[in-house]
Amino acid sequence: MRIRKIMAVTMAACLVAGSLAGCGKKTEEKVIKIGVFEPTTGENGGGGFQEVLGIRYAREMHPTVTINGEEYQVELVEVDNKSDKTEAVNAAQKLVSEKVSVVLGSYGSGVSIAAGQIFADAKIPAIGCSCTNPQVTEGNDYYFRVCFIDPFQGTVMANYAFQNGAKSAAVITQLGDDYSSGLGSYFKEAFAKLGGNIVSEEQFQTNQTDFKAILTNIKAANPDVIFAPSSIATAPLIIKQARELGITAKIMAGDTWENGSIIENAGADAEGVTLSTFFDEGDTSNQVAAEFITGFKEYLTSIGQDDIIPAVSALGYDAYLAAIKAIEAAGSTEPAAIRDALSTLSYEA
Repeated sequence: MRIRKIMAVTMAACLVAGSLAGCGKKTEEKVIKIGVFEPTTGENGGGGFQEVLGIRYAREMHPTVTINGEEYQVELVEVDNKSDKTEAVNAAQKLVSEKVSVVLGSYGSGVSIAAGQIFADAKIPAIGCSCTNPQVTEGNDYYFRVCFIDPFQGTVMANYAFQNGAKSAAVITQLGDDYSSGLGSYFKEAFAKLGGNIVSEEQFQTNQTDFKAILTNIKAANPDVIFAPSSIATAPLIIKQARELGITAKIMAGDTWENGSIIENAGADAEGVTLSTFFDEGDTSNQVAAEFITGFKEYLTSIGQDDIIPAVSALGYDAYLAAIKAIEAAGSTEPAAIRDALSTLSYEA
């Protein structure tokens, strides 16, 4: 306790002296704040943390930004939206109070939609990393994104299923989840347009762990494929319980299933599961991507993480770079100027 008190007094003295003599510093360091709006707890905490890691690595590689010839240190202000729409509003308001210049996130379309108006009212631009629901940006001039959207991936997955012989499909979605219900709807629409038949539609509650009732209904409908866009936590439960019931239909999902923990938890039952993704670490044809893969793997190892690169980490990295480019183009720390720069920003990563 004595040491802590001495340190506190010393710091206080430094702050007072700083107003007179800089406490030994000749110039004050210029800082720009970037908000990180992600879930690191709750249903989507795993995916959110992976996105945060991509952002932190980007900050480590690009710790400064030049604004009108002056160098600014980038400070990341991280908040946990807890995978919850109400908490998302609170987290967004905290970033506004911290006076960040731009926000990155979130993993999870629902929390992004919930916070969107908060950022718009404060005139602070936000860059979605992996929030794929179109409603995130619709009608909001302050929300941008670096990922594809659900009408696209829903159509891609429907085309894949149909082109590989599927004539009937069952769809499982999470009740009240914007990502799951939205992507499921786009898949159904695209599959039907191709001539496919949706033979079963089932919904489940948040945090539900027993899917045997809805899977029994699906088994009776005997679909060629099951499309189940859902969270990382839910995925292995659906996969394992479907196989336990003897369901042999191909199981498909969206981008959230691109996560090593699903294979780890579902085990051999995950064999043959098909999903969409934003990024392939096996593709090193792009030099920038190849450099990212090498560097990020080293970073993950250095902090005790598995060195398999999740796609959302790459998107977190991209979103940070987009923010830096926009800040440089704006030549300002003012959020409104950065928003204007983002609206016309184009760069190759």
